[in-house]
Amino acid sequence: MTHEQQHRFDVLVIGSGAAGLTLALSLPDTARIAVLAKAGATEGSTLYAQGGVAAVLDTQDSIASHIEDTLVAGAGLCHADAVRFTVEQSRTTIDWLIAQGVAFTTEERGDHQTSYHLTREGGHSHRRVIHAADATGRAIETTLLEQVRRRPNVTFFDNHIAVDLITAAKLKRGANRVLGAYILDRKEGKVGVFRARCVALATGGASKVYLYTSNPDISTGDGIAMAWRAGCRVANMEFNQFHPTCLYHPRAKSFLISEAVRGEGGRLLLPDGTRFMPHFDQRAELAPRDVVARAIDHEMKRLGAECVYLDISHRPADFIVNHFPNIHAQCLKYGIDITKEPIPVVPAAHYTCGGVMTDLHGRTDVAGLYAAGEVTFTGLHGANRLASNSLLECMVFGRAAAADIAASLGRSAMPEQLPPWDESRVTDSDEEVVVSHNWEELRRFMWDYVGIVRTDKRLERAKHRVDLLSSEIAEYYGNFRVSNDLLELRNLTQVADLIIRSAMARKESRGLHYTIDYPATVSDPQDTLLVPANYRPLHH
Repeated sequence: MTHEQQHRFDVLVIGSGAAGLTLALSLPDTARIAVLAKAGATEGSTLYAQGGVAAVLDTQDSIASHIEDTLVAGAGLCHADAVRFTVEQSRTTIDWLIAQGVAFTTEERGDHQTSYHLTREGGHSHRRVIHAADATGRAIETTLLEQVRRRPNVTFFDNHIAVDLITAAKLKRGANRVLGAYILDRKEGKVGVFRARCVALATGGASKVYLYTSNPDISTGDGIAMAWRAGCRVANMEFNQFHPTCLYHPRAKSFLISEAVRGEGGRLLLPDGTRFMPHFDQRAELAPRDVVARAIDHEMKRLGAECVYLDISHRPADFIVNHFPNIHAQCLKYGIDITKEPIPVVPAAHYTCGGVMTDLHGRTDVAGLYAAGEVTFTGLHGANRLASNSLLECMVFGRAAAADIAASLGRSAMPEQLPPWDESRVTDSDEEVVVSHNWEELRRFMWDYVGIVRTDKRLERAKHRVDLLSSEIAEYYGNFRVSNDLLELRNLTQVADLIIRSAMARKESRGLHYTIDYPATVSDPQDTLLVPANYRPLHH
């Protein structure tokens, strides 16, 4: 690649889900913006989000109540300022989404008026989840994408995966500022240089580090790994949320049975048809996800069962079909009629509560580098994410980051020419099997040793294995031409190491981190902060 072929943008947005698209749409029309999608334009976790967006929209509800529910779910580790900031922005965020054209589900009121239908999910004390049937993420993703495509100042690149961020510190050009990124065009197999005044990470979470996950294949922790390598601190990586109810069927790769099914009366049953949740928590099926996931994990291990069952067939058939058309149709594909029979379910890795540390403006530890959405640690989720706060966080922090970027663009110079990607000393791999084998091994030992229930011994085993994998991959990365699979494996292994180190550091059970060796909670909980060797404090 010659210097003339370097892409130049004011803002480079890496990721095309709710956070990335919101950020791009909230920037001024005068800014030249690149939005990168790793696969197809819509293929991210947002598309598959069923439940909805938590927001204070009902007169019976209050900001204080939403804050309280978030703090309770977060088990003592939420940052009060981040929680208040997010909840206070909830109504204006929903208004913004409606203005973009998102068609949320409405219902008839007695006075021939219609209003938005609000559902209730586990951990919420009010109905406050606004949704588009049971495919809210799809409605948000497709609507925002359509709006972005109309913007002449936005260039969209699909099938492009970031290799690494380029920083001034790495190039020995002074203070640690982001200058752009090396990007692999997955179709062409070539690595290009994208220069930018500001870079925003909106790459989602890292649940693909586990064997069973509700997430699409691209959730490989790329942004977390890249930010760490660039000198950003990460926090609370031990808190991985496992969704209690993923459809258990050999052909259903990662289909989620929404929490709203339990919110509308669904009951969890053992294979013999008996309920078990009331034995674990007085809230039964409406307990927070970590409680429900642990209960299912416990019962499956106790009985040696492959799955448990979620039954809503006691509700009227037309109610079920109207409320859960997508789930009903998907289950029918696999021969399961949810109006007549229970749904086989298992827990699956679902949401990464920790991530790259940011402030309330989406700023990270590296100047010019922003992050929004699941890639981040904002302090909102604490030790456990409250249902439907995640999409809200994407939009609130996408908009906050855009406002800060817009204010700073005038002060940020376009970086000078950057060195092209160097492939002079690498060859094409003759052993792709190494990548696929390591990928399988990583996801299995993470599931077995760093899953829903942990022990010191399991974590030590996992650390030993991840260290071996890391050195193997480093050598492989240094010798062979990069490919999509190699980049994802490298990032997943880095993130696995961060999760294991964080889990080993927490000597208590709290929220999503449950360890048999330390079943109690400590009285003064702290965030688990990991600091990279190249971290330099930044004064915003």
